[in-house]
Amino acid sequence: MSTFLPPSERNWWSTPVGRQEVVWIGIALVWCLIMFVMMPYWHIYGKQNLSNEAYQTTPAHYQAKVDQMVAKYKIGEESGVPIVKPPAGSDVYMLGRLWQWYPILELEKNQSYRLHLSSMDWNHGFSLQPVNINLQIVPGYEMVLTVTPDTSGEFTVVCNEFCGIGHHLMLGKIYVKEN
Repeated sequence: MSTFLPPSERNWWSTPVGRQEVVWIGIALVWCLIMFVMMPYWHIYGKQNLSNEAYQTTPAHYQAKVDQMVAKYKIGEESGVPIVKPPAGSDVYMLGRLWQWYPILELEKNQSYRLHLSSMDWNHGFSLQPVNINLQIVPGYEMVLTVTPDTSGEFTVVCNEFCGIGHHLMLGKIYVKEN
């Protein structure tokens, strides 16, 4: 039989379904039902999804918040980028712009912070390594997540959304110090 010929029976949907097909359809249906139940279950109990918030903003408004935080909590500079040390429990602001994460944050171990993230220009990816926190940072939106660093050290912020010719240079830092 060739695909160029019309089917021998015009009403193909009235052809009886074979036993093997019924078994595979049943397996697929059961798997779909399992996944339907597991997705909300793992979202609530799996502890792998970030509980974050998103708010609309403008680049100018967000830049003003970042500048205010830098002016208030700046403790030094590294390669021309200010290092800020906000108090525990405060709102901390970091912005992405071609091709930089700004500013460098210094946080205290076992203290909670509300980390605000936004982009000034293009879509950027916020990937905190080696913790593996990943967020897409979009211009016009302020992403907010609560972070409580439980290990001290130097953490790297990597842009994991291609944002142009300097994308490979877009790195930031978060230092976590002992109390």
